[in-house]
Amino acid sequence: MNLTNFGRGKKIAAVAAVLSIIGGGSWYFFGANATKDAAVYKTVKIDNGDLVQTVSANGTLNPVVLVSVGTQVSGTVKKLLVDYNAKVKQGQVLAVLDPSLYDAQMAQSAASVKSSEASLELAAANEKRMRELYAQEYVSKQELDQSVQALKSAKAQLALSKASYQRDSTNKDYSVIKSPVSGVVIDRQIDVGQTVAASFQTPTLFKIAQDLKQMQIDSSFAEADIGMIKVGQEVTFNVDAFAGRSFKGLVRQIRLNATTQSNVVTYNVVVSVNNPDEILMPGMTAYVNIKTAERKNTLLVPNTALRYKPSTLEANGKKPEIKAKKKEGERGRNATVYVLENGAPKAVKIVVGITDNKQTEVISGALKATDTVITDETVKGGAKKPNAPVRMF
Repeated sequence: MNLTNFGRGKKIAAVAAVLSIIGGGSWYFFGANATKDAAVYKTVKIDNGDLVQTVSANGTLNPVVLVSVGTQVSGTVKKLLVDYNAKVKQGQVLAVLDPSLYDAQMAQSAASVKSSEASLELAAANEKRMRELYAQEYVSKQELDQSVQALKSAKAQLALSKASYQRDSTNKDYSVIKSPVSGVVIDRQIDVGQTVAASFQTPTLFKIAQDLKQMQIDSSFAEADIGMIKVGQEVTFNVDAFAGRSFKGLVRQIRLNATTQSNVVTYNVVVSVNNPDEILMPGMTAYVNIKTAERKNTLLVPNTALRYKPSTLEANGKKPEIKAKKKEGERGRNATVYVLENGAPKAVKIVVGITDNKQTEVISGALKATDTVITDETVKGGAKKPNAPVRMF
């Protein structure tokens, strides 16, 4: 016996045994476990129910009529007669500016009026005398014309003096700040002793809400939602101040002036709100929901079922056919859901309608109430089943 060949044969046999063990282990891990790691499907039974579709946005509560009270004259605040939250009547005095300067201007204008009146009397007397002398041919026609012109000038000067007096009197009246409407003072921007200057822009002294029992929400909705909003639609909203309480309103206006920020186009939707108890305050943030559509006793499918795609399709890079044949004039969009048939997912084509972002209306298709749809899948052991065994050699 050749000992060298015998030793070589034992080595070959040992290597073959090791390879056999590795191959068996690979088959067990990738083959047997593949069967063990079968997909487990999560399903939901569908049924009929009611569905409400809404669009949402944030807004700010504001008075329907908010008047900014300013001043047309400058001066120092001498008296302040109202404060925050004060209820005022139309014409009520809110504040008084120091009238000393305007009193002096009125006195000067009054003196100018008296001087003009005296000048007019003298001019009238001269004109009368010149006419008499002209009739007797003691003065020339030119001298008479000059006296007539002096009389007209004196009349104009008197009118000018009276206009100046009227202007100064009006300015003094403006130094008394009055409310133009009846309402509630929601903002005061002056204090006693403060100087206000009215130049090119009238300063705001007070803000008065005409009626806090009627308010509005100014909200911004994205252009993707604006097509579903109509004047008169019902609105529900919440505010942080009254957690858990819902308030109602109506869409009053959809303003056409679009606003663009960061390439997002929004439109201002104005919502009318009744506030009989005056518990809603100006400036509160309102979380607005507008009901755009409603269905009663319609077949509903969870949105998770619409998003679900079998892992076999994802692994093979295939996209399921989602087009369903619509009936003539039928609204909605095509979608696909999956049901279990013989332990495997089966595609079912449907046409869906409105959604509340949790459930979606089924308009037509092969689904019916009490059917079970797949919403998710997992693999036993927490890993996806491999597509094929891996060759070691």
